[in-house]
Amino acid sequence: MSNALRTPDDRFARLVGYDYAPHYVDDLPGYEGLRLHYIDVDVGAGVAPGGVFLCLHGEPTWSYLYRKMVPPFVASGGRVIAPDLFGFGRSDKPTDPALYTFAFHRDALLRLIERLDLTNITLVCQDWGGILGLTLPLDLGPRITRLVVMNTFLPTGDLPPTPGFRAWKAYVAAHPDLDVAAVMRRDVPGMSAAEAAAYAAPFPDLRHKVGVQRFPELVPMTPDDPGAIICRRAATYLRREWRGPTFMAIGVKDPVLGEPAMQLLRMRLPGCLEPLVLPEVGHFVQEAGETVAAAALAAFARDAR
Repeated sequence: MSNALRTPDDRFARLVGYDYAPHYVDDLPGYEGLRLHYIDVDVGAGVAPGGVFLCLHGEPTWSYLYRKMVPPFVASGGRVIAPDLFGFGRSDKPTDPALYTFAFHRDALLRLIERLDLTNITLVCQDWGGILGLTLPLDLGPRITRLVVMNTFLPTGDLPPTPGFRAWKAYVAAHPDLDVAAVMRRDVPGMSAAEAAAYAAPFPDLRHKVGVQRFPELVPMTPDDPGAIICRRAATYLRREWRGPTFMAIGVKDPVLGEPAMQLLRMRLPGCLEPLVLPEVGHFVQEAGETVAAAALAAFARDAR
């Protein structure tokens, strides 16, 4: 396996709103020697009558993104698993850009779910968490029973990139040492300096930002791009086979994956419940996490009646 960096633990000390013990695996099949981090939270003694909430982040974030959604999901009787993709958070950060591929990250998620033997999964996803996560039902079948979808899409390669995405891709390419804290504060007005610093904690210098740099390049843009085929298969599967309830929350102020993109995605998700539209929220919908989690849980409860 390629060389990788590991962010020093002291970078994660005393993060505001995120006091969760780290969990690691370093022997996932095909990823031996790379350490992947996740949090694993429930009410205690492994009790989770509400099933597993598998929370997947995107770029340039990490599991800290879900700090406001963990408490209500756990209070509902759920177990929350929130991994950090390789290159992000407390997970190892390979230094070879070529290692960062669609399949590399997707397969790592599949291996983690198998290792933890997760079932009755509510998949909670946004940004790359959805780009990767919405393809997982193809392989996991009945393990995934519900979806919570926020500002994401399935890049099948048959639609041109939006101006917003082209601008973001160009910005990241022009700023390899991306100021993650500034990006977060720009998208989330009122975010504290301490919260912004927590988002930047995994990336002490440029060397740790290979994943941040690479992810915009990995989004499939043409039908032949790596990942596009699996996304098209996933779109077909979801349209024809998916029968679980889907809750959608939309951050309207997102210039890349706002309401138009989410309404297109909704058409691919049969059974999608009425979306929660958040007019004052941007791309990082989880920053309104208490509202989103409460609305999702209430919608699922109504749907179950």
